[in-house]
Amino acid sequence: MSTTFQLDTSTSRANPTPKPMKRLTVPKIRAHKANGETGEPLVMLTAYTARQAQLLDAHCDILLVGDSLAQVIYGLPTTIPVTLDMMANHAAAVVRGSFHSVVVVDMPFGSYEQSPQQAFESATYLLKQSGAAAVKLEGGEQMAETVAFLNQRGIPVMGHVGLTPQAVNVLGGYAARGRSDAEAKKIVGDARALDDAGVFAIVLEGVLEPIAIEATGAVSCPTIGIGASAQCDGQVLVTEDMLGMFDRVPRFVKKYEDIAAVIEKTVAQYAEEVRARSFPTPDQTYQPKG
Repeated sequence: MSTTFQLDTSTSRANPTPKPMKRLTVPKIRAHKANGETGEPLVMLTAYTARQAQLLDAHCDILLVGDSLAQVIYGLPTTIPVTLDMMANHAAAVVRGSFHSVVVVDMPFGSYEQSPQQAFESATYLLKQSGAAAVKLEGGEQMAETVAFLNQRGIPVMGHVGLTPQAVNVLGGYAARGRSDAEAKKIVGDARALDDAGVFAIVLEGVLEPIAIEATGAVSCPTIGIGASAQCDGQVLVTEDMLGMFDRVPRFVKKYEDIAAVIEKTVAQYAEEVRARSFPTPDQTYQPKG
């Protein structure tokens, strides 16, 4: 029986136990859109740790180990400093913590743009080190040759067009894309080029809704929106954003909960009990026997 490893929280948080694996596959994600139509939209969220993956896995089709971990985990101002090792380590944790979702890992800035050969070396490293099923890279038509090169060598690729955070220094910020006719045309053209090159899905980030709808209709593979349109074939958000872990989030984020407030309240209660010596109680301490 094929298995993956889950963390058994009833014994030790670090004790892995086998659990049956029936994981979705890249071809199943690709086939989710047939004849230009998608029934039930795909659900994707970011994940960076094994425990987070455990909690998200049953509800998602895809877990994205995003280079957004730069800001979310490491407190960096952009995704630019992210390394291959950072991505590989977090992706491996997410793979260990999941058994249902397809795990996709972002290729960090500078690891794939130079040439298809560089991209192949980086992608094989990520997949070997982590066990993830696919990689994601940013860029449109200029990356089509690289996408085809990877596909032909057994590496599934998810595309990403529109607002591409790795290009923040060129774009000059994180504003929505597609406001000019030329930019709108380029976004749709980029999506078509990636589709023709063989991506199994395309993230459309931060684009005007009519452009997202047009791009979705222009490609045969599923599109996954983030700040795009409900008419995309799926949706993705940064998990910490939608859980309310941060005060400032992009406009396109819906906060489904205020987890930050729950954590702050809980920690405040803990601190109060420690200072009052009311924690730990006999229930949390070990006493001599007999």
